Order: sequence, then C-alpha cells, then structure tokens
Amino acid sequence: MRFSANLGFLFTDRPLPDAIHAAHAAGFDAVECHFPYDSDPGAVRAALDATGLSMLGLNTWPGDRDAGEFGLAALPGREPQAHEAIAQAVGYAQTIGAGAVHVMAGRTDGGAGAEATFRDNLAHACDLAAPHGITILIEPINRRDVPGYHLSHSAHAAEVIAALGRDNLRLMFDCYHLQIMEGDLSHRFEALLSIIGHVQIAGVPDRGAPDAGEVDLGWLLARMKRLGWTRPIGAEYRPAGGDTEASLGWLPRFQAI
Repeated sequence: MRFSANLGFLFTDRPLPDAIHAAHAAGFDAVECHFPYDSDPGAVRAALDATGLSMLGLNTWPGDRDAGEFGLAALPGREPQAHEAIAQAVGYAQTIGAGAVHVMAGRTDGGAGAEATFRDNLAHACDLAAPHGITILIEPINRRDVPGYHLSHSAHAAEVIAALGRDNLRLMFDCYHLQIMEGDLSHRFEALLSIIGHVQIAGVPDRGAPDAGEVDLGWLLARMKRLGWTRPIGAEYRPAGGDTEASLGWLPRFQAI
C-alpha cells in the first residue's frame, strides 16, 4: 500500500518545504498538511516538484485557537470568516496543486442553525473548488479530543453529502476518530466506500504510531485493499518523543500489504 505523511504531525521540527523532502527521503508516497499558510506556496510547490510527491490535502484555518475555536463552517454569524477561510484554502491548494480541502466545521451547540450554516458553507466551498478540480472533505472528529465538534459521526457526514449532492464533496475516513466514536471500522468502511475521499490512520487510543494500539490496522488496511482502495493512506499520528524518523518502523511493513 501507499502512504502519505501528514506534515501537521510528522517532521514538524523543520519548515514545510524541508518536511516534504524529509517525507520523500523516508519513503512516503505523498504528503498532506494541516495549516500551511505561513509557508510560501512557491517554496512548497518547488519542494513538491523536486521530490515528485503530491500534496493530497490541507485544512481550512480553524479560527481563534486560543479561544478554543476548531473550525468556522458551522458557526452561525461567522459566515464571512468561514468564506474567507475557504477562499484562502482553495487558493493555496490551487497554487501548490493540492487535491483536496478539509472544511473544518467547528464546535457548536448541534442545533438546526449550526447545521444549516454548515451545509450552506459547504455548498459555497464545493462551488468555489469545483472549477479547479479540488475535492472538499468533511471529517467526523471525536468529541473526546474536541468536545462539541459539530460533525462527529459518519452517518451525519453521509447525510450531509447526500443532501448537498455535490460531486466534489467527500468523506474523510479517519480511523482514529471513527474508532473512538463508533468502532466497527471494517464494515463501516465498506458501507461508506462510495463516498470516501481520503483515509487516515493512527494508533488508538493515544494517536501514536499505527502499528500499536487497540486496532489491528495492518489487518484493516489489507481489508481496504481487497475492497478496492488504491489511493495513499494518510499517516496522521503523533510520533513518540516528537522523533518522526525513529517512529517509522511500521512504514515498510505496511507498504508491503
């Protein structure tokens, strides 16, 4: 199988262009990131071109993180800021050739107003991204790590995707978050396969390397492969002690699946 280094968690001790080169040297097949906006997109694109790696995706700006914000798209009254974050992400993705933008919903009261705002902002994001061939991703995030996150279950995400009916709106199937909230990952992946745009992995429950924890991710990835998944899997985990290179013993074993 092929794997993408999530540079929001891996190789974070160096600038983003250097992290791209480090991911290539380590044997990753692609990269992805969280919030690259402090990095010159020209330098990022140059690193991608030099290594031959593709940037699979990036996130919209989450808002005021010091105030506890974790996304803007489902926050009533914050539509101008949500649109600004979406435009920023789509523009950056277009410049560096990234394939997808994860639109972060944010923490809400879970009410009808938040849901309507979320759907309206997603429709706007899809319309903005479509001419550039960019996919919009939505990701159920567990409420243990992010209490109050608006989107935390895969059925909710599937409902939103069906309701909006946009060809470029897809589900981010993050095995870490979905194991915490729902479990039954193998059957859930099979049931949702037609709407999945990206897959991410990490060990559960500590979000460490993917070859440890309560889920046999090697077995699960083999099952995904049998079901027809061929795209790179995002490695979005926190390496022990912050040393990415020392944490990569799993990579050649999983690539051999």
